[in-house]
Amino acid sequence: MRRSEARAAVRGAVVDVFGPEYFRKFYLNPATRVVTAAEMRTRARLIAAILAQAAIPVRRILDAGCGIGLLRKPFAEVLPKARYRGLEASDYLCARYGWTKGSVTDHVPKMPADLVVCYDVLQYLGDRDASRALANLARLTRAAVYVSALTREDWRDNCDRSKTDREVHLRPGDWYRRRLGRNFRYLGFGVWLRKGVTAVLWDMERTPAWGRRPPPRGGRGAHKKTQTTREGAEPPE
Repeated sequence: MRRSEARAAVRGAVVDVFGPEYFRKFYLNPATRVVTAAEMRTRARLIAAILAQAAIPVRRILDAGCGIGLLRKPFAEVLPKARYRGLEASDYLCARYGWTKGSVTDHVPKMPADLVVCYDVLQYLGDRDASRALANLARLTRAAVYVSALTREDWRDNCDRSKTDREVHLRPGDWYRRRLGRNFRYLGFGVWLRKGVTAVLWDMERTPAWGRRPPPRGGRGAHKKTQTTREGAEPPE
């Protein structure tokens, strides 16, 4: 099998997982869902506030791996002038919600967005495809990205393992930060700014990661247990 065919086969296998049963269990059923509408409203407000404070205008939003679109309405509330577009690899979701069919690993936009959201998607990709996706983010956005992915540290310290999807690739957080740092500078709370884009920040607003490697996280017990979307899987030996 040629390499391109192998990649397509892997993507097809991943996409097949994200059918109606998956989304009913992890997103729609109040007893088993891993994130609430209130949490997503808070996330959208946080992202919008960080970019507003940095004087980054947002007119176009690309939600890469948008799922059922839980961020669409919250972004419409806090960024009413911005146009939201969902990108999804799931045929089921594209048919139901009208999202653009594609993958964050290789999607080529007609015009880059001001903000790209990649929320709890990357842990579903193997190392090669996750690296490609992180590199492609620089082509998808002209200004900022918000990236969240379940890490080994999250599995150890943060997530509620009883309410998670257990079939993911767990990697150290620094694995993501190193790759993002090639094209972006860290603003904070998951928001990264493309290198070369000017942000208006006072000195004490800058994170330690602004132009430098972020410090290591605290030890076990330093963070509150939370529910996170598309989580799980035992760490590799």
